[in-house]
Amino acid sequence: MTSKKMAVTPADLQQRRAGVLLHPTSLPSGMLDSDVERWLQLLADSGFSVWQVLPLCEPQHGLSPYLCSSTFAMNTALLADFPHYDENDSNFAGFCRQQQFWLDDYALFKVLKLHFNDTCWYEWPQQWKFRDPEALQLVRNQYEQTIAELKWQQYQLYRRWQQIRQTASEMGISLFGDLPIFVGHDSADVWAHPEWFLLDENGMMEVVSGVPPDYFSDTGQRWGNPHYDWHAMQQDGYTWWLNRIRYHLELFELLRIDHFRGLEAAWMIDASCETAVDGHWEKMPGDALLSTIRSGLNNGLEQLPFVAEDLGIITPEVTALRKKYNLPGMAILQFGFDEFEDNPHKPQNIGEDTVVYTGTHDNDTTKGWFNSLDDHVKTYVLDKLELHDDIHDLQPDNHVSGNGQDTADLVADLVVDTLISNAMSSRANICILPMQDCLHLGSEARMNLPGTVSDNWKWKFQ
Repeated sequence: MTSKKMAVTPADLQQRRAGVLLHPTSLPSGMLDSDVERWLQLLADSGFSVWQVLPLCEPQHGLSPYLCSSTFAMNTALLADFPHYDENDSNFAGFCRQQQFWLDDYALFKVLKLHFNDTCWYEWPQQWKFRDPEALQLVRNQYEQTIAELKWQQYQLYRRWQQIRQTASEMGISLFGDLPIFVGHDSADVWAHPEWFLLDENGMMEVVSGVPPDYFSDTGQRWGNPHYDWHAMQQDGYTWWLNRIRYHLELFELLRIDHFRGLEAAWMIDASCETAVDGHWEKMPGDALLSTIRSGLNNGLEQLPFVAEDLGIITPEVTALRKKYNLPGMAILQFGFDEFEDNPHKPQNIGEDTVVYTGTHDNDTTKGWFNSLDDHVKTYVLDKLELHDDIHDLQPDNHVSGNGQDTADLVADLVVDTLISNAMSSRANICILPMQDCLHLGSEARMNLPGTVSDNWKWKFQ
């Protein structure tokens, strides 16, 4: 057993360290059972000190952790069995009081979803759709036990994660979470506070979120989340955002702000458009929001425990906002193989204020990525990585090697190892490796293909 050592402090983003990206659903059990302790021990024994996960929240439909029924509630599928409900548990009562700002609305939302056969809240009868107090009280009375049990499940998930966080901290491992910038339309958050979102009088979206055509898709990505009514949120002092950040920092030392560029300007798509091609960028008050968060979290200290996901179309204004708040950005080595010398994903351009990855959950695995390249691009990659001499040593006779791997497979493995080495030796303070790359897995282990809805988020290791 490793000696006890506490993880780095939340705001310490200057310490040089490495970690692994692995969502809990990709553990062999897919849950927060004893596999987690075994996983943490493996990380610690291997010298890693960061565990990065995807959002832990409860998927709305399908398995995507980026489209959830609540930005606060954890995915109940992460626990196989919940202890029997105990109404006399004083810690549970304290949890309900502490988390009342989201827990009451979430539990009520869930029982109404049950009552109305999982139809979306904006299709409910008017009195429940628009939260008539008398109608809601009737539901509370009718489903009192179910509401209590839903809260109990969230309490058990929260308690289990706190156990995990304590164990990780004693092993010197920081937990690195993920905060989606947008929330789902059919969520407790939007139902409880439609005034904070750009909706019409019937609760329907007028514009939806997404990104324009990019590396991942020729038609862009139409995410379909509602946009915020930033004026209304500002008038309220960004209370929802502050509560959201504080809650997630009870779970993690570090937080990745997904689609950070959306805090500076967001892609607005008319709700009637089927793709993201026809949209426009609109300025957002990210500076005011981050200033409020910084003041609200740590009395105005310069360092916030955030990492900015700044991939895609990044303008000087987005970079300036990130640097103003001293937030590390991201670099993806798979994106570094082009003819542009100023490409920020090339190892020589990666600075200390960066979290470097070989790839992310949205990329193919590095082995799958290399194997999918055209032959002339593969040659270019091998040239840039200066691997031709190493390849010659791998294939003395151009036949199947003695360990059962053919030459092409050995070459792909060599590329994976070299990108891992390049990431580890870069100047970035933090290096994160997807578990699939640690295991030299191909496209069959890809976690997500952006712009598609089937066969994603299912990968597990053995």
